[in-house]
Amino acid sequence: MACSRVHFLNNKRQVVLFDSFALMTQPTPDYDHFRTTLLTLQNKLLSVSSTGQEAAQPVELDQTAVGRVSRMDALQQQAMAQTAQQRRHIQLQRIESALQRLENGIFGWCVRCGEEISRKRLDVDPTAPLCFSCADGRSQ
Repeated sequence: MACSRVHFLNNKRQVVLFDSFALMTQPTPDYDHFRTTLLTLQNKLLSVSSTGQEAAQPVELDQTAVGRVSRMDALQQQAMAQTAQQRRHIQLQRIESALQRLENGIFGWCVRCGEEISRKRLDVDPTAPLCFSCADGRSQ
């Protein structure tokens, strides 16, 4: 596992990764851009989450008030809303973790192997904690 240290060189924030074998210095990603992206995504998910909670409420099972087909449809919609709520919760946890890595100065570095995560990967998913090789399972 690599350790890191943040420092400034020529007014650019850099992270120094070091372990017992090597010392590497590489520029870090655009922190402000990713912080803004993550916070915007977090706010959107939180606003959608509050409206999604209503759809995940228990369905009334009284057949006299609602027909059987309508009740089955309501149960299906409830299950889909609960699944969507769980996915939003997981995504919010990933965002919080990415924001924590930003604060610790290790954002943009793979948490498994310590290699730099490509800018393209971070642009697609700024919450990605692993480089492509580790996420694909090719790294040991």
